[in-house]
Amino acid sequence: MKHRQIEPTPDGHYVIIDGRKWRATNPNLPEDERKKWVSELMSARRAVGSALKSKDKDAEEAARNRVQIAKEALGERGPKWWENNSSKKISE
Repeated sequence: MKHRQIEPTPDGHYVIIDGRKWRATNPNLPEDERKKWVSELMSARRAVGSALKSKDKDAEEAARNRVQIAKEALGERGPKWWENNSSKKISE
């Protein structure tokens, strides 16, 4: 696997990976919660791949929804975690 260079932006809200800017994971998440959601995200991404390979549209949609939920829980999508209005906690 290729080693990727990851650089945080000065404000810490984003990371630059291979020249692309991505929203950073919320650093205020407890470590056990972060690990749980990263594990779910990776599982959901594998499910997307499996669904695409088998051409199962329903499974693909369900897997992509799981990706969205995990990304929101990590703070990588949805309300910006560094703004006051993002105090809502996403739960399963």
